[in-house]
Amino acid sequence: MLFTADHEEIRRALQKFIAAEINPFVDEWEKEGVFPAHDLFRKLGALGFLGLNKPVEFGGQGLDYSYALMMAEELGTIRCGGVPMAIGVQTDMATPALARFGSDEVRREFLSPAIAGDAVACIGVSEPGAGSDVASIKTSARSDGGDYVINGGKMWITNGVQADWICLLANTGDGPKHRNKSLICVPMKTKGVQVARKLDKMGMHSSDTAQIFFDDVRVPKRNRIGEEGQGFTYQMLQFQEERLWAAAACLKAHEFIITETIEYTRNRKAFGQSILDNQVVHFKLAEMQTEVELLRALTYRAAEALIAGEDVTKLATMAKLKAGRLGRVLTDACLQFWGGMGFMNETPVSRAYRDTRLASIGGGADEVMLSVLCKMMGTLPGMNQ
Repeated sequence: MLFTADHEEIRRALQKFIAAEINPFVDEWEKEGVFPAHDLFRKLGALGFLGLNKPVEFGGQGLDYSYALMMAEELGTIRCGGVPMAIGVQTDMATPALARFGSDEVRREFLSPAIAGDAVACIGVSEPGAGSDVASIKTSARSDGGDYVINGGKMWITNGVQADWICLLANTGDGPKHRNKSLICVPMKTKGVQVARKLDKMGMHSSDTAQIFFDDVRVPKRNRIGEEGQGFTYQMLQFQEERLWAAAACLKAHEFIITETIEYTRNRKAFGQSILDNQVVHFKLAEMQTEVELLRALTYRAAEALIAGEDVTKLATMAKLKAGRLGRVLTDACLQFWGGMGFMNETPVSRAYRDTRLASIGGGADEVMLSVLCKMMGTLPGMNQ
């Protein structure tokens, strides 16, 4: 059994926090286009939620990954996608490689404050010409004595406007593109770091997303995570947790939309009966609930394998792919059943429709997930040539 009484105790504490400190303010944050990350993260950090599976010596709880998965699932009860995504960037996207491979010095400087909530982190991988194609990034970190001098730019950076530091993937050599990259912790206040603009997105309105430029940004080499040239490998490992987070975070969010749709269609009358009484409606909702449970089973299986120390690239990729596809189908179907109200921004199904669309793009597009799976299955064209 993946979750124990200890998990449920932490889950209840998180539920209480979300009900008191997040959901009452979501509509306001969505309207403003930003949420107070530093204030909220300090509160989450004080309760230990930002380091459940991080090392105790750097302020974490030292628990296994199942606790992080439980938290990701519970974040799905937040009534928007932007805030949980921002939290997930802090816990499961910008810090896993740092926690696993960083030196004690760099972990004290960057991981400890991230766990405490004293610092907001972001992850810098995507670029205008290299989104899902991670190996093709152009940002460079040239060696200059004991420093790196960074030049380039990053795009679609969640938390980028408010972040205190960025976990940056950059080319640190001229070798093969899978072995010439490093992950480097860069303070955002370093000279030459410029937040060019806050991006205007279709959804995820409460999450600040930035385009960032680096112009001769000088940082000490001690800020590098692990070995030079291993950044691509570290990032691929980090993607396992990111993609599992994406799958887990949508489970309760999807269930909420199903429940809200049942309630609305039960009370909405047309042609002498409730909308819910139409077979096409209640059958579709039953099918969608079944799909959510299937995704939960796959996600839990992948988490158990990760805890056992297995490479879960295949399962995590499948879960991420399924989560993105399901989010599109489910929210589209539910929005249709809301009729004209589904097209109104004031309804939860409309927000879910906008927010969920990112799941098939961010963290690797669906097509990239399919290519990864085909490569692992030996069916990708050109592999045997």
